[in-house]
Amino acid sequence: MDPLRYGIIGTGMMGQEHMRNIALLGDARVTAICDPDADMRAQAAALAGGAQAFSDHRALIAADLCDAYVLAAPNDLHLGLMRDLMATDKPILCEKPLATTSADCRALMQAAEARRAPVWVAMEYRYMPPVERLRAALQEGRAGTPRMVSIREHRFPFLDKVGDWNRFNARTGGTMVEKCCHFFDLMRLLLGSDPIRVYASGGADVNHREERYDGRVPDIVDHAYVTVDFASGTRAMLELCMFAEGSQWQEVVSVTGERARLDACVPGPARFAPDGQERQSEFVISDRASKRETREAVEVDASILGAGDHHGSTYFQHERFAQLVRSGTGTPEVSLADGYWSVLVGEAAERSIRTHQVIDLRENGHPAASAA
Repeated sequence: MDPLRYGIIGTGMMGQEHMRNIALLGDARVTAICDPDADMRAQAAALAGGAQAFSDHRALIAADLCDAYVLAAPNDLHLGLMRDLMATDKPILCEKPLATTSADCRALMQAAEARRAPVWVAMEYRYMPPVERLRAALQEGRAGTPRMVSIREHRFPFLDKVGDWNRFNARTGGTMVEKCCHFFDLMRLLLGSDPIRVYASGGADVNHREERYDGRVPDIVDHAYVTVDFASGTRAMLELCMFAEGSQWQEVVSVTGERARLDACVPGPARFAPDGQERQSEFVISDRASKRETREAVEVDASILGAGDHHGSTYFQHERFAQLVRSGTGTPEVSLADGYWSVLVGEAAERSIRTHQVIDLRENGHPAASAA
């Protein structure tokens, strides 16, 4: 069986994480890379070992060296790059967020209607092993009917990126879109319902305050609370703090029903740990009837943990994506509609932070409602 050939468009930190995880698959290789930044291009070429390098994505597409594409460019470039990639007949894995606005997401959904090859939106957090363990227990009925989801992320500030593109809402869509689309996707997945109402409170009070870019101060939110109501009558909450890297757990995802609370506890990346070592994640069941808490460590192979900053999830996502590409049939586990909903909620949260108002997502019709 010939290895799957990947083209990587955008070879910064996340693009290189995709490359390391593709290499672990064994039956896949990166044959082409593209980045307008010469330093990133050189790093990626060395990492890929023999991949052809391009500075323009159109030249990469025209060379026809790939069976599938991975898009990991800055957020504000996704719309244009995705239009060009979707004009091909090749599968696409598009990094989150799908686009910086819900309107652009809808435009991409419409453009993909006649397309036969799959488009998968890269929502890595679904594939973190402790989150998958939680999802399995939820399906087994261990919590009962899920009524509440609570997600806490206490982490490090945004990292330095080429051109400092991640310092401003105009290029990222805002922190609630750029970072938190993962969590809004998880809320919707775990509750099995679509969001209808969003309220958020947040600020940009600690990180990047002394930074200046052409005289501009970064405007990205560094902490927030977000509550989301769902059509089913369930609800969810996000607590984000991006100046709390001393926390034992970077993410805690909790689902509570009438039988128990289920917790997926995820440590931060090893490179940010004080000793530089990987830490085990945990899955916890707090049973209501017995009033007992059961904890279990979730094992993840060290080579998979070492391939990125997302606790193995990028690898497991690539396993599923590669299966889809090889089969030539089926649908992506994370659809364009999923990508749309996660951006829609993030966009509403950004608006709520600015206006101090509750945002009702039903005020204007949203075409993805029937596509969920």
